[in-house]
Amino acid sequence: MNLRSIVYRSARWSAVSLVGLGLSAAQAPSLKAQAVGPAKPNSATASKSYPPDLVQKGSALFRQDCSFCHGRDAGGGESGPDLTRSKLVTQDLSGDKIGPVVRNGRPDKGMPRFDRSDAQIASLAAFIHTQQNNALAASGPRGSGGRKGVDAADLQTGNVEAGKQYFEGAGGCATCHSPAGDLAGIASRYKGLELEEQMLYPKHARSKVTVTLASGQTITGALEYLDEFTVGLIDATGSYRSWRTGDVHYTVEAPVNAHVEQFSKYTDDDIHNLMAYLQTLR
Repeated sequence: MNLRSIVYRSARWSAVSLVGLGLSAAQAPSLKAQAVGPAKPNSATASKSYPPDLVQKGSALFRQDCSFCHGRDAGGGESGPDLTRSKLVTQDLSGDKIGPVVRNGRPDKGMPRFDRSDAQIASLAAFIHTQQNNALAASGPRGSGGRKGVDAADLQTGNVEAGKQYFEGAGGCATCHSPAGDLAGIASRYKGLELEEQMLYPKHARSKVTVTLASGQTITGALEYLDEFTVGLIDATGSYRSWRTGDVHYTVEAPVNAHVEQFSKYTDDDIHNLMAYLQTLR
């Protein structure tokens, strides 16, 4: 079983798109994507078929970018809506509605942006519509409905030592995290799927901002507010300070970005192994 069809259905963010940093409150996006209500079948959309190779390409891309929220087969994950019942998907024609969501994301709902070509959007649309068609064909009065979850056993198959090596080496995790520091006891604070989500797409990671005043003085703290006119932070003393953006220079470091950048780099074994290692940090 491909791990991205297990793990990525849960987290990690449009289509987990990558991170939209235009958040006024400067909070890292949550994993919950915008919920969409059940859609009534649209015969024009539901009956359309697509070339198998196009659907396959879309399936691979969906597993990479989308399934951590929207689940295996686009049927909904622990934190993302069932796209086979989405009104937007039903109304979509050849990616005209899916495409803008994928490229722009929905940062206010925790859905990141993805830079995808027209061909990639077409393949994603083909896969999602095919899954919708399959769901409609399989639906009936005895259907169970609901979202597909994650079996706990799917999260217990990695190699601890290989995960530690990945953490300290190729994954680059140790450059920001420490088993004896911020990750101490993480496996006690988060269990199973929740731990997987934190690994892929941490919910409450605070951004850091450094503000340089006209005098050359620099102030660094947790980013508390940012819009077109004002940048505000909580400094080392716990005090809130703010400046007009036109009067200062500022740089923002968003730790969640590093996690998002890993999405295209992870192999299935990497995630299995890293998860196994994190589960030892109690």
